[in-house]
Amino acid sequence: MAEMATQTSPTRSVDVKFDVELRKVSKVYNGETAVRGIDLSIRRGEFFSILGPSGCGKTTTLRMVAGFEHPSAGDILIRDRSMLNVPPYKRPANTVFQSYALFGHMTVWENIAFGLKIQRCSRSEIQDRVRDALKLVKLESLANRFPAQLSGGQQQRVAVARALINRPAVLLLDEPLGALDLKLRKEMQVELSTLHRELGITFVMVTHDQEEALSLSDRIAIMNLGKVEQVGTPEQVYDRPQTAFVANFIGDTNLLRGKIEGAHPQTLWIRTETGIKLTVQQSANPLTSGWVMVSVRPEKIQIALAPVGDTANCFEGRLQDVMYLGTHVHCFVQLKSGDRITVRQPTSFSLPSADAPLYVHWAAADSLALSES
Repeated sequence: MAEMATQTSPTRSVDVKFDVELRKVSKVYNGETAVRGIDLSIRRGEFFSILGPSGCGKTTTLRMVAGFEHPSAGDILIRDRSMLNVPPYKRPANTVFQSYALFGHMTVWENIAFGLKIQRCSRSEIQDRVRDALKLVKLESLANRFPAQLSGGQQQRVAVARALINRPAVLLLDEPLGALDLKLRKEMQVELSTLHRELGITFVMVTHDQEEALSLSDRIAIMNLGKVEQVGTPEQVYDRPQTAFVANFIGDTNLLRGKIEGAHPQTLWIRTETGIKLTVQQSANPLTSGWVMVSVRPEKIQIALAPVGDTANCFEGRLQDVMYLGTHVHCFVQLKSGDRITVRQPTSFSLPSADAPLYVHWAAADSLALSES
């Protein structure tokens, strides 16, 4: 069962260690609340992502963990120690920024060694640790180049190496792949995942890219309007979203608003605003009455050329549009009720003509009713 948004902090156990904890943390700018009393507990060694749209408070949250912003209320702990009065450079956390923030007048070697020189480490220690960092990010042959002579991906690796050189307990990643093109971003996702596995330290990443968060993370916190809506594994937030916002933000979904007309321990019967009757599997938090949003993922919906009698949800419509996406197609179907449904089909699927009637259908277990409140 997915973790509730109101219970985002896991129960403390002697068997679970937390590297980062946020306790009722809020941030107010000029009377405007950017972060609203959030609780998060990030386990030691996990890859944790904070995901949400622009302006949801995710970057502000990361900056408070890093020490670049101070919370207006609440507490932030790293390795069980409060960070409220600890400056950024004394925290056991380093940040990789989207802009990389490399020193253009320094070589790759000098950029990576900078933090160790500030700490006045010995020359031999600097040599050994920079050499290890370069090997880790596969940049040994580029040690004497300047940032302007590197590709975007290579600059990203230098930024990661520089952040890791001080051996932080936590690596903070602020939209680390946002400046890269699609192909390079995919490659760097693999590299980040490999780095995390090899290093074994805690990664906390902020991103607005759902696919990136789903593919890299052990757990994800989805933020909206300064609040955490849900925390869970990628499977939990995708397959069992707890709010309509999470269902709509994570991947593609069809949302139909309706009112519960009947409830059973295993089943809900819902009539939508447009008059169609839906049969939905009862959720883990049983609903019995009121208005709800029904979520149906496009890949859960099938298309048939004739009514399917043994399916609870089967509705007539017409093919309105098709979007080719390489590995699959999105079919946009206009139902007789007026509802517009998106259906995901393999590219090999034989589509009917636009004027031919078709039927979309899905099982009750493949839809989810979510409370509007």
